[in-house]
Amino acid sequence: MQHFDCDYMEGAHPLILEALVRTNLEKTVGYGVDEYCASARRKILAACGLEDGEVHLLVGGTQTNATVIKGLLRPYEGVIAATTGHVALHEAGAIEASGHKVLTIEGCDGKLTAEAVDRYITAFRADEAWDHMVWPGMVYISQPTEYGTLYSLSELEALSAVCHKWEIPLFVDGARLGYALASPATDVTLRDLARLADVFYIGGTKCGAMFGEAVVIPRKGLIPHFFTTIKQQGALLAKGRMLGIQFDVLFTDNLYIDIARHAVELATRLREAFRAKGYEIFAEAPTNQVFVALSAEQEAHLRTLTTFSEWERTADGRLVVRLATSWATKSEDIDELISKL
Repeated sequence: MQHFDCDYMEGAHPLILEALVRTNLEKTVGYGVDEYCASARRKILAACGLEDGEVHLLVGGTQTNATVIKGLLRPYEGVIAATTGHVALHEAGAIEASGHKVLTIEGCDGKLTAEAVDRYITAFRADEAWDHMVWPGMVYISQPTEYGTLYSLSELEALSAVCHKWEIPLFVDGARLGYALASPATDVTLRDLARLADVFYIGGTKCGAMFGEAVVIPRKGLIPHFFTTIKQQGALLAKGRMLGIQFDVLFTDNLYIDIARHAVELATRLREAFRAKGYEIFAEAPTNQVFVALSAEQEAHLRTLTTFSEWERTADGRLVVRLATSWATKSEDIDELISKL
């Protein structure tokens, strides 16, 4: 039986484990002010083309989203997201629990458009009762999206321009950012994100780390006292070097992109094999996620071969499933699954 439920089923890249073991008995100060965290920050800022800026290391994706959004918003503001956005669907109301509403807009292939955001804010400002309503205070997107699709550079530029027009920040969830950056279909780089987003994060948990997300704030001081906000949210890791060591390794010798590229290549092989064998590809996702719409017969057969994530139902009742590869997926596992489809 194979397992393609998600991209965080394995532990950590061997080079990270080696570094953690090698440094295990060292004594360093806590809370992310050690030299390993400093080295990771320098490497991340360099990769982003930033001479200045902030990098904060947190543990997990939902925690990171909730902390950043709380830091960016005033008490009466909400966050605009696609109806399929992670903060709207799969975070157990974490944003609402922090006192902020998720303001959803219908997306296309999991993506928000600049035009839709502009229409939403224009309509809000034109409403004579606007001061009785939740103010749209920021825009949240993910790269790649929850459907594995990618924002193009022109789409990101348009979203950034709309956010500047309305003077609200653009926040990019990069939980799977490595797989976006490694996709041959992308024209967006880390430097582009640093130029166009007000805040974004580089996901480690799903991209080779045991755990960890690196929040990048290109304009220093954008979120006042963000370190304190992280602490208040219970998101400040006392043994901060556990995060610093991991990102220091991931951003050495292009490891972060190289291992993500491996996952994307294997997902591409799997996607094309499904297509060749008559399965319907539900979403054309050029990253590490494969979405397939299954007939009842196909579903029954696939359940004998592998585990997967159940995603949604089509209008005619077929089950849509997601299979995800990761940095640790073996080529032999892909070969075996393909041979039995």
